[in-house]
Amino acid sequence: MHKPGPEMEIVHLLRAVTVELGLHTARFANRNGMHPTDVRALIALMDASRAGEEMTAGRLGAALGINSAGTTALVDRLERAGHVRRVRGERDRRKVVIEVSEEAVELGWAHFGPLIGRAVELLRGYDERELASIRGFLGGVREAAAQGD
Repeated sequence: MHKPGPEMEIVHLLRAVTVELGLHTARFANRNGMHPTDVRALIALMDASRAGEEMTAGRLGAALGINSAGTTALVDRLERAGHVRRVRGERDRRKVVIEVSEEAVELGWAHFGPLIGRAVELLRGYDERELASIRGFLGGVREAAAQGD
């Protein structure tokens, strides 16, 4: 049997990492009575917040690929659970923006913090050039995956 080259070994390893991260996320969702889409929504909201962007329900639905009714049900469910709140936009007070609660951030850190800490610890073992290569590779794979079929 033909042994795969180093590129395919890395692709298979990336697939395995993706599966394990998905399982890790599913355990978090399950333990906290959440749907996997709820977790994806919280991640999208935190990413927007980190980027200094306000996230409306419409933008959130588009980011998750769900329709308006599904987005409303999702935000209502997350709000009832205390994970998000609806607030007026900073720049446009007419706009309703969805924000993640501190409690949800703390809940996420309690579960994902050790994994994030281990990843940061591993990355500290690489020099700037290696980090740039890792960043470039992961960014390229993410872009390719985002383009879909």
